[in-house]
Amino acid sequence: MARAITTQRKTINTLFAWAVGLIIFFPILWIFVLSFKSEGDAIKAPFEVLTSAWTLDSYATVQDRSDYFKHFWNSVTIAVGSTLLGILVAVPAAWSMAFVPSKRTRGILMWMLSTKMLPAVGVLYPIYIGFIKLGLLDTRIGLVIVLMLINLPIIVWMLYTYFKEIPGEILEAARMDGAGLREEVMYVLTPMAVPGIASTLLLNVILAWNEAFWTLNLTAAKAAPLTAFIASYSSPEGLFYAKLSAASVMAIAPILIMGWFSQKQLVRGLTFGAVK
Repeated sequence: MARAITTQRKTINTLFAWAVGLIIFFPILWIFVLSFKSEGDAIKAPFEVLTSAWTLDSYATVQDRSDYFKHFWNSVTIAVGSTLLGILVAVPAAWSMAFVPSKRTRGILMWMLSTKMLPAVGVLYPIYIGFIKLGLLDTRIGLVIVLMLINLPIIVWMLYTYFKEIPGEILEAARMDGAGLREEVMYVLTPMAVPGIASTLLLNVILAWNEAFWTLNLTAAKAAPLTAFIASYSSPEGLFYAKLSAASVMAIAPILIMGWFSQKQLVRGLTFGAVK
């Protein structure tokens, strides 16, 4: 009797999980379907959309109208560059907070996290003016710096959490063997925290790749990533649903593929230290 109840509960939980997954995935699936329809068919009722003819015209038009690979490489450069720069800054900060804490460490961490609650539009004007003065407007290096600073609290918090799970005695043993600070961080701490660092890298690449507010406001043409590529298909004349869907699929496909192949590493890193 107990086994039957357990089996029934597992079945219900499985069905519920599948239902939630399908609900979350449906918008992506619908965008994918619309991208293979003509503009006339894309605005029809859902059943008529599904039964209408499939075509690659929207993809051809998007590729002819826009330089997809230019936007793609801008996205890659900005996402990877901001993440690597953030890791370089965050590792020493997280190390000091995890292994040399002070009375203000917790307060500093909470303050860093609170900056994520700040409305981005509230600091847009000073950053925009600063970028004009420094010649960073519509440049990839400018977006790398901004996105690094935006995601830095998350990077520090994640690394701090992972580092706290590493026994301090191991680092003390390394110091007794003559390891300096550089050797301690590079050859002892970093290898032990590889799952956490890898998941932090992956998560922040995704966050930087999907960032739209800053990329749309601080770029025009030269450094515009794929988020600007998508936005270009929304015009005062209206939305071009099929072309907008095709552009969206072309923009999200690389990050979806990366997430699919790295999901085990991401889950492993996010649960690093959860079970001792």
